[in-house]
Amino acid sequence: MSRALVLAGLLAVAPVATVLHADPVFAQGAGQKCEDNSQKKARRSMFGSMLGSIGGSLLGSMGGTAGTVASLAMPAASYLGEELLRVLDCKEQVQAAQATDQAMRGGVGTEVAWKSESRPNVTGKSTVTASQQLADGGQCLTVTDVVIVDGEETTVPKRMCKARGAKGFAKV
Repeated sequence: MSRALVLAGLLAVAPVATVLHADPVFAQGAGQKCEDNSQKKARRSMFGSMLGSIGGSLLGSMGGTAGTVASLAMPAASYLGEELLRVLDCKEQVQAAQATDQAMRGGVGTEVAWKSESRPNVTGKSTVTASQQLADGGQCLTVTDVVIVDGEETTVPKRMCKARGAKGFAKV
């Protein structure tokens, strides 16, 4: 019963969050252009992180199909650190988030590389470098993102965790 209420609440708020937030993942799906400036990036980063953390926690604890389907609609900001949000455009943020997701599915040692579809001198990769089993049965992964923009490398480690029985990970 509580799962149904949580899911119904999230689905009811999703259209409002999409309109207010205008995250690049949603903007791409709606066919809108990715036009960023520093003010938009800062606002998107802040709201994306908040929504991603809240949604990831709720959906991660739900598990099952609902958690998996809904986590696909989560903002890229929920997978990426502030440093990467600043240097990547919205299309690249989606690519980087997808690489992180793919690498986590492979486990420790898995590396997934990507090349920007929107800028010529931008590449990146996500590598799962460690796994930790938690006492409560949950799991955490350490994922290292490396992004190179015009020869300048940015390396950002992050910790992704999921609760016992959950399907999806959330950045902590």
